[in-house]
Amino acid sequence: MQFPRMLVVRQKFPGRPIPDVAAEVQKQLAGAAFAARLRPGSRIAIGVGSRGIHNIAAIVREVVRYWKDQGMRPFLFPAMGSHGAASAEGQAEVLAHYGITEAAMGCAIVSQLAVVSLGKTADGIEAFMDKTAYDSDGVMLVGRVKWHTDFAGKIESGLFKMMAIGLGKFAGAQQYHAYAYRLGLEHVIRSVGRQVLASGKILGGLAILEDACHNTARLDAVPVEAMERREEENLALVKSWMATIPVDLDILLMDEIGKNISGAGMDTKVVNRGVNGEYNPWPGTPRIQRIFVRDLSELTYNSGIGMGMADVVADRLVKRIDWEPTWINSLTANTPAAIRTPIHFPTDRECLERIAPTVGKIDLGEVTYGWIRNTMELGRIALSENLRPQIASNPALEIEAAIEFDFDGQDNLVSPFAPVAEPVG
Repeated sequence: MQFPRMLVVRQKFPGRPIPDVAAEVQKQLAGAAFAARLRPGSRIAIGVGSRGIHNIAAIVREVVRYWKDQGMRPFLFPAMGSHGAASAEGQAEVLAHYGITEAAMGCAIVSQLAVVSLGKTADGIEAFMDKTAYDSDGVMLVGRVKWHTDFAGKIESGLFKMMAIGLGKFAGAQQYHAYAYRLGLEHVIRSVGRQVLASGKILGGLAILEDACHNTARLDAVPVEAMERREEENLALVKSWMATIPVDLDILLMDEIGKNISGAGMDTKVVNRGVNGEYNPWPGTPRIQRIFVRDLSELTYNSGIGMGMADVVADRLVKRIDWEPTWINSLTANTPAAIRTPIHFPTDRECLERIAPTVGKIDLGEVTYGWIRNTMELGRIALSENLRPQIASNPALEIEAAIEFDFDGQDNLVSPFAPVAEPVG
């Protein structure tokens, strides 16, 4: 089978980096006056989530410094539901990977799974909070606000979701997703979040917003009384910055998926897939007919989350999967379809040759291709030469080079995208 030439294209996304992230953290926290609500010497529990947030270690370190400078006794704890294989050790390891260690942060990190009940919502959903956080004098959350991979709403991923699913640990995450199956995840996030707020333990949070280039673009210290409203405003803003694939595609090649890239392994709103197998469910998003995933990210700890959204994968991906964390996360989130094993073949060449005839085009020379490293890295994308007219008509696209599909001696592709070191602090 003959494959087309590919054009390596740079997407020109507006960059909005904060010049001095540490100074901005201090400015935001001082303006919110969180410490004025507490007596000196109070124990402050700082909840931190998972996945690759740019500058996360530097941001958390400054949050710890703020509380120490106010005469408080801060400590950190993981607020990440069932991530890290739903174990205390695994969640501590996730934080450590991102540079969040006791030595680097200058305070204790307490990772455990015990929770305290906070009563039930009007729907009968019992809310939970990490016990060590509940036993503190106040809880602050640090997390990124962004779109969610499973649903669309005015509140998706962010501080409110951390209050619900993150603070509830594995016990809460299981129950909340079960109710979400019937009531919808946004409804559960809002109602459980309000129940957590009613406990009086939450001080507020520091919302992190990233631009399309994954720069830290905004930090927002949100007081407890404004959390729900500001969450909506911040989500609307960050959605307006979202990076996308610029054209419809017959086949999208993806070098890797992983939990460090997206909670669903791949960002569903970039590739226009649903976690339950729906094709092209997101309006206003380019349509993609087939997805070929080549491998797992090195930073996903061999979790196969998201492979079920692919149409074909390489054998090497299937062989790498550690099924225990894969099952735990998928079943907790009630998304078993997201870990179904797609059809798979020994080589990249065979994967492409088998999937290309399934897109409804008799002349395979008309098949359109796109190629990305992963759904976080969209600044450079390869597009087949038959898409040149669409590329030329888009002022945000610039052709950098023309390349051929390059196969190695084992008929596997040589990626045009060099690995990008994940920022940790």
